[in-house]
Amino acid sequence: MIKQHKTVIFYDGSCDRCIRDRHAFERWTDEVNDAYEWCDITDNDAQLMSWGIDPIKALTELHIKTPTGEILSELDAYIYLMRPIPRLRPLAACLALRWIRPIAAYLYRWQVRRRLRKTGRLPPPSA
Repeated sequence: MIKQHKTVIFYDGSCDRCIRDRHAFERWTDEVNDAYEWCDITDNDAQLMSWGIDPIKALTELHIKTPTGEILSELDAYIYLMRPIPRLRPLAACLALRWIRPIAAYLYRWQVRRRLRKTGRLPPPSA
């Protein structure tokens, strides 16, 4: 039997928002859910490093591993995941625009770091 290649989505299982996002994604991809595998990054540093993913970066940026083995992060990962979903395809196209991408990346990083600091999982920025 040939093993099917899947897209591995690394998510923060300690984050309520991340869990909600995972459930929404699973609903939107119901008919192709077997194409995805979910990997909780919580307490999984050794496995992340074996794939070349910095555990702190995994905490602060979405990471995926494509079926070809390529690791994508942050907006590249979101765009990759959104494109096949009809309701998210326009958002993926918008995020890919050269003049929107840096603004969206900045807002994404700001929101994630704010959430992690609020929950005590990321230290405050040094002065």
